[in-house]
Amino acid sequence: MTACAIEAAADGEGAARPSKFTITANGAYAARLTGSGDALYAERWTLDGPEPYAVPLPLDQPEDPDAQVLPLADGRVLICRRVAERLTFSLLYPTGPRTGELTLGAVESAAELTLLPPSPDGTCAYAMAVGPDTTELWLVAGGAFGPERVAEVKGACTGGVWLDRTGRMLALDRRLDDGPVKAVAVDLERGGEVTPLLQITEESDDRLLLADADSGLLLIGSDAPSPGRERLGWGVLGSTRPVRFPECLHPADTRVTPFAVQPGQVLLPESCSVALRMDAGAGSWIGMWTPTSKRPAQVAAPAGWLEGAGVWTPEGTLRLPYATAATPCGVAALDVPPEAPEPAPVVEPCRPVPLQQAPLSGGKSPVTKAR
Repeated sequence: MTACAIEAAADGEGAARPSKFTITANGAYAARLTGSGDALYAERWTLDGPEPYAVPLPLDQPEDPDAQVLPLADGRVLICRRVAERLTFSLLYPTGPRTGELTLGAVESAAELTLLPPSPDGTCAYAMAVGPDTTELWLVAGGAFGPERVAEVKGACTGGVWLDRTGRMLALDRRLDDGPVKAVAVDLERGGEVTPLLQITEESDDRLLLADADSGLLLIGSDAPSPGRERLGWGVLGSTRPVRFPECLHPADTRVTPFAVQPGQVLLPESCSVALRMDAGAGSWIGMWTPTSKRPAQVAAPAGWLEGAGVWTPEGTLRLPYATAATPCGVAALDVPPEAPEPAPVVEPCRPVPLQQAPLSGGKSPVTKAR
């Protein structure tokens, strides 16, 4: 499984947006905006063949730098453009020497709509519009009648992580009024029914960063261990075991961001490999970690890495897309070295992290301080 790489707003409060290079949930296709200067166009990458290759999808007019693109599992690319007070949606696809375009419709909105990460079903695409008091979820591709609003969630939401392989359960990080941020699960087949997902303490900001449906592994950002400072931790969806915040995921003066989880480890969350983007003053590099690791294995990123993008194979190979002048479409393969386990400090959750049930639910448990 790979989640769409997300670039959060600098203050952590604005709506998250997909990065400029986005990979389908099955890892077969990717898409980005590329080009020189103002001559931008959508580009589709095919990743599941013997060799990766890119197909340009230019139209008669260049694309706006703010256009958003999202690949679908059939190889078409969804593009979202702003035209005055309307957001328009189309599907792009190669047809002979030209680019075909299928218009899907538009949404009248003064606010921005942000495309959510690719749906696990590969055929639907969703967008999120964040207002001051509510967040709207729109089905913008895959519906029968063009874009349609499918849910309205109370509060201002960010993030967007899929919890299953059908595209039904979506996790959002929600703030109600001036309260803390809490991850909630939204059931798109029940009119956007919302259930609690994460609550480590009542006052902590608890965000869901990544989830793997096969193993139930969750990557969590929370300031419960250190109020005012977000730390990276892990838990298991559906488990009553405490969320863990390993010290090895908090190196000094380094920002650690998870961007992909190894699929296929059914009910084996501690065996899942996690890809980490590690940023410091010296630059960015790759970390590869499992919950039983003493520390992440750290390796240099390939030249031209499309930062924050990558996909695991079930066998444990991390595939990183890159583009250079010499290789405009390339994928580097990295394998995780084995490492001995090390215990990690824990924080008891106030509410179990629910899994493998729809709608998700959870029950209260005593709140304890970080150990």
